[in-house]
Amino acid sequence: MTRLITPRRLACVAAAFALGLSAPAHADGNVKCESGPPAKWQKIDKLKKQVWLEGWSLLKMQVAGDCYEVYARTDNGQAIEAFFHPVTLKKLVVYRRGQEIYRADGFKG
Repeated sequence: MTRLITPRRLACVAAAFALGLSAPAHADGNVKCESGPPAKWQKIDKLKKQVWLEGWSLLKMQVAGDCYEVYARTDNGQAIEAFFHPVTLKKLVVYRRGQEIYRADGFKG
């Protein structure tokens, strides 16, 4: 039996493919920043300039555990997920498509 590719089936496949390409990379969620109490953290809005200086287009910023988590696109359009220390705003680790592409020297989290 041959399966026909109906317009509806084609649209569903195209939508699923588009969602897969546009979704940011997801890390394993085990990043620990050891950042101390939130009262000592810098405001997350201060991170926007740093993301811009990296040459990234910001998609979303949020608190993830005791880290700041950034979803962005690089200057060549690749989706990334990055974690920053909330006190120092130091970039700690960056993932692309679930693969680690950057880790700060000495960062174990």
